[in-house]
Amino acid sequence: MGQAAAALLPIGLVVLLMAGLGWGAVAAGLAGGAAALPVALLVFGWQGPDAAGGTVGALGGVAAEAGFSTLTIIWVVAPALMLHEWQQANGGTETLRRALLRLSADRGVTALLVAWFFALFAEGAAGFGTPVVLAAPILVGLGFPPAQAVAMALVGHAVGVSFGAVGTPVVPQVAASGLDPLALSGATALLHAACGWTMALSLRHMAGAASLRLALGAAFAFLLPFTAIAIFVGPELPTLGGALIGGLAFAAALPRRPPAEAKESGPNGRDLLHAALPYLLLLGLILATRLLPPLRQALSGVTLDWSLADGAFSGSVAPLYHPGTLLLASLALAAIWRRRRPAELAQAAGRALARLPAVLLALLLMLCLARLMVHSGMIASLAQAAAALTGQGWPVFAAATGALGTFVTGSATASNILLTDFQIATATALSLPVLPLLAAQGFGAAIGNIICPHNIVAGGATVGLGGREGEVLRRTLPAAALVVALGGLLTLVAVLAWPG
Repeated sequence: MGQAAAALLPIGLVVLLMAGLGWGAVAAGLAGGAAALPVALLVFGWQGPDAAGGTVGALGGVAAEAGFSTLTIIWVVAPALMLHEWQQANGGTETLRRALLRLSADRGVTALLVAWFFALFAEGAAGFGTPVVLAAPILVGLGFPPAQAVAMALVGHAVGVSFGAVGTPVVPQVAASGLDPLALSGATALLHAACGWTMALSLRHMAGAASLRLALGAAFAFLLPFTAIAIFVGPELPTLGGALIGGLAFAAALPRRPPAEAKESGPNGRDLLHAALPYLLLLGLILATRLLPPLRQALSGVTLDWSLADGAFSGSVAPLYHPGTLLLASLALAAIWRRRRPAELAQAAGRALARLPAVLLALLLMLCLARLMVHSGMIASLAQAAAALTGQGWPVFAAATGALGTFVTGSATASNILLTDFQIATATALSLPVLPLLAAQGFGAAIGNIICPHNIVAGGATVGLGGREGEVLRRTLPAAALVVALGGLLTLVAVLAWPG
């Protein structure tokens, strides 16, 4: 227990500094790392693998993994920033704002359209932080303050993260457990269906305008097809299909505003098409690369891999399959289609790159903390202590463990990779059914996205929020705590009612 308490110190310090004192991610990351290093060396006796050549070499391996992960995240953020700058300069963001205001005068409705349906669709198609970096700038363009916009985008996309990037987070769970993918996706979706409406209500509260009826309507418009697809089709398409079907149904059900009531004229069809073109191209490219097996195999088969210390530290990325590459391609194709001058793209790129250094540093520091905690055994110690303390009550905390994994690693997929084996071992040791615990792991890992510092930094970068990331965490933490608690209670009920 002493080790587990020590391991909790860096995480608790980051949460306290960001959520309690409003520190930025750079300062909080430095403080967290400064606390984690002596804990890893002195409390856990971490010296790194023998092949690393001692502690200094092991720290180099940690830094290499963190640096590599930082670059893969930046490869999403940089094109997204470039797209945002280009849209701002050519009026695309303003055109989308006018179109949404024309559809409804209710700011809460526009928030639901962008932060719920649009963000969920982008999550299902791309994942990897793409929904937040795309939706937050649009929300700012609609008049929401930057911190509020990032928080809304984080909360709005979280329900779909379990099946984000066409089901990627489920893959390591299936590989580790051997469970039927259909059974696992169905069990995970049922937890979201039971709790996900609270996220829509949190989004309504943040927006401060939408009616309760509309917020619940948006929630169930997504959750019903989402759950049905997960139960009957599998883990690849619940988020993508739920957002598309639910978004169209929600928009069709909205009462149309008489032209006389609109404070400003809406854009014509041509302008609207031009404004939406980069996003339409992005979604088309993602769908093609994810759903056409020959193309998917060709692009994902090109990888950049590296390893150190006999594989103790490693990284891999498929550059042609990466959402950042598709973002950049969609922007280039949109510019070509609209016959815009190359200088416009160059100027947008320059403005975007000027905003990246602070973001890169914040991501690097947080990821160094994450990788150090993983390699030193601090995360495993926390999980094992939690299981020992809770015993048969462990199902209540299974979802929270998944959220903790995402908080530290920055990825629901990484959380599932890190903790699925632990959830299985805990279930076996306590004679509990594996399926509901793995569903809770996937569920909690998804919700953890809204409090993860890495995601807050990436989303904040697109709206100029550097140094104020703590404002976002203060908004998202209550929603995450509520949903994870509900998910834990439902997991306990499922375990108690499990046949046999």
